Amino acid sequence: MNSVTIISFKPWIPRNVLFPKIHSTQKSTTIVRANLQDSQPPPNSIVTNQQQQLNLSVLRFTLGIAGFDESYLPRWIGYAFASLLLLNHFLGSHSITIPQLRTEVLGLSLASFSIVLPYLGKFLKGAQPVDQATLPDGTQQIFVMSTDIGDSMKEDLAWTSYILLRNTNAIATLIFIQGEICARGYWNINDDSSKEILLGQFTEKIENAGLCDLKDTLYFPQDTDSEFQDLVPKGTRSLLVQPILQVSIKSATDLQKPVGFILLVSTMRYAFSVKDRAWIAAVANKLRG
Repeated sequence: MNSVTIISFKPWIPRNVLFPKIHSTQKSTTIVRANLQDSQPPPNSIVTNQQQQLNLSVLRFTLGIAGFDESYLPRWIGYAFASLLLLNHFLGSHSITIPQLRTEVLGLSLASFSIVLPYLGKFLKGAQPVDQATLPDGTQQIFVMSTDIGDSMKEDLAWTSYILLRNTNAIATLIFIQGEICARGYWNINDDSSKEILLGQFTEKIENAGLCDLKDTLYFPQDTDSEFQDLVPKGTRSLLVQPILQVSIKSATDLQKPVGFILLVSTMRYAFSVKDRAWIAAVANKLRG
């Protein structure tokens, strides 16, 4: 019987064509620094990264404990560890070795450094935080907010006003966004003023000051301008107005539309450093949504 051999002519294809190498492209992380002179908004992805970094920075310095100053946390930790070391030294074994003594000396040195760390931070910062003694006479602490807004916006305004007063030298803040108002801190008000009356007064003062269409940051480090005397509390030395700009994708001529502003006042001259102003600008970008 004749055998038949079948030969298949399959074209030879190089391996790199059959299994091409896939080169993974990884985008490099772009670090965006807030610049008060830059009017061009960052892309949406970078804005999201800024919001996440801002949230972490807020949580890092604010524990949310009522009546507790988080800046003194290293001092209390130093006191606690120093007390434990002393208790271990006097109540522990009577025979103290040289390595144990060296360890205790090192621990007490670190505890002492933690105790003086808050004072060193204030000294290097160059400005003392505002206390009760620097508040102007005739001011009262208030916290008023527009009522016809959603719960999410209320939470954002409450949290934003809290961290602005907590992390800066401001004594009062006024947030105006899309027609809604949030005022917090020490303001000159009448004793019998209700919440509705205060909101009406703030609305009228904002309209008279002409800040609704503000696009550039205003900063008066030594004294407030005469046109803002009716808006800010008496005794104000530093005034910062940071606009809240909404990014417009449809319009090609006007990419940024003002939707509000953040106003901060202080009784100290040069109260807001360059770092503070950059951080406040990042807070305004987060608040615009």
